[in-house]
Amino acid sequence: MATEIENNPSNPDGANDGGRPAPEVLARLAVDVASDKLASDIQMLDISEVSTFADYFVIASVHSARQLGALAEDLEEALEEAGAQKLRREGGPQSGWVVVDFADVVIHIFGVEERDYYNLAGAWPGASEAVRIQ
Repeated sequence: MATEIENNPSNPDGANDGGRPAPEVLARLAVDVASDKLASDIQMLDISEVSTFADYFVIASVHSARQLGALAEDLEEALEEAGAQKLRREGGPQSGWVVVDFADVVIHIFGVEERDYYNLAGAWPGASEAVRIQ
């Protein structure tokens, strides 16, 4: 499932063979959008070695239900514009968490308390942290 980004002139945008952006490119886009929208403690975890269902988790914290909803919408829009296909979205602003599944990239947005409670990053000890923005 893991797809490497090729660094060659015929593939400058990191697209995989299907013309879609590679999972790492999409995950980094999600990190950038979350950062631009003032999410905090943003992590990009490479789970490709320990998971069969995805290559990357992007985890971010927000400070209000309104910010959670807006960030989820902005992430969906940005990744779909980049060529990703959303499989599903679960949760909502009032629950304190949202997960948006783009197959190889799964985005988790939590309120601060919910993130501490679920400790998602701690549940994947074999994952490697590719990016962390505090």
